[in-house]
Amino acid sequence: MPQVQLPEQQNNSPRAPLAAGAPQTADGALVRSRVRIPLTFPDGYRAEAEVFTFHGLTDGAEHLALALGTVPEGGTPLVRLHSECLTGDVFGSDRCDCGPQLREAVERISDAGGYLLYLRQEGRGIGLYNKLDAYALQDSGLDTYDANTALGLPEDGRDYTAAAQMLGALGVDGIELLSNNPDKDAQLAALGVTVERRVPTGVHLTGSNVRYLRAKVERTGHSIELSRLVG
Repeated sequence: MPQVQLPEQQNNSPRAPLAAGAPQTADGALVRSRVRIPLTFPDGYRAEAEVFTFHGLTDGAEHLALALGTVPEGGTPLVRLHSECLTGDVFGSDRCDCGPQLREAVERISDAGGYLLYLRQEGRGIGLYNKLDAYALQDSGLDTYDANTALGLPEDGRDYTAAAQMLGALGVDGIELLSNNPDKDAQLAALGVTVERRVPTGVHLTGSNVRYLRAKVERTGHSIELSRLVG
């Protein structure tokens, strides 16, 4: 795929670059900087990422886009919108499947070519402390959605406008979406992003997250194979 030059910075990356002729702004957003970062996961898997930052995102948050792999000429990038989860991504919590999904996404996108959008939307948009408060309510029997509403918070407070802006700034208007969540597909489509197909992730089941995964299937239609949710 052809590469373009950002102001005062040449892109020499062999990985997923900006699309040819890509505008540097999209609905008020533009690429702010880019830097290469080598990634090594606890299981030893390694990947090379080019990390993009942005100006002008609608929510003002410091979201990141990681370019991974090489998109074949004429191909469609594989993209994951991954909401930040400190407990799962960093500390390895088994209460959710976020950490394993992040690890899976990096490898699958590296193989296919595309982008991982790391969105600062802790706890489905309610924040870290509120998420931990919701965990305490889940321990008393509420599911992940009812726990949020019991705190006076939305079941899912995430808005993907910034994600669409990031894709626009990168020159991407059509994607394959690595996700089990139909709301991500619907929101991106409403924001003008063509989702050519939605690709489910694996099922990352633990003894501690089975109720969480079941709630995602039964309450919000996530495409997780329920037959594997045993226990």
